[in-house]
Amino acid sequence: MKKVIVKRLDLVSSFIAGDKTLLKEVLHPKNDRMDADISLAFASILPGESSVPHALKQTEIYICTSGSGQLFIYDDVYSLEVGTSILVPPNANQWVKNTGDTNLDFYCIVSPAWSENDETIL
Repeated sequence: MKKVIVKRLDLVSSFIAGDKTLLKEVLHPKNDRMDADISLAFASILPGESSVPHALKQTEIYICTSGSGQLFIYDDVYSLEVGTSILVPPNANQWVKNTGDTNLDFYCIVSPAWSENDETIL
């Protein structure tokens, strides 16, 4: 039987990630005994703040759950608002800006799983 993993977001520790977002690493194969090679993180950016430009070798999916902002991928700008999902291709220069007056909260799914060695801060 496959293992079921259940986590409560309010019980996951947060830290400042390399791209300067407040991050909670919800699921990751290095921390959780998972059969899948994906990772799931919850990120939050304060009003008026931005992440720093970065690139991942992996595919990343952003899913906005609260607030509003913009996702910059190369020279293109995409609106991030509640219910929006955006797939970022591997190796894309990207960063996020909170354009609202509340926290911009979103989940990030990374496949294969995020690795510090696979992220470049630009």
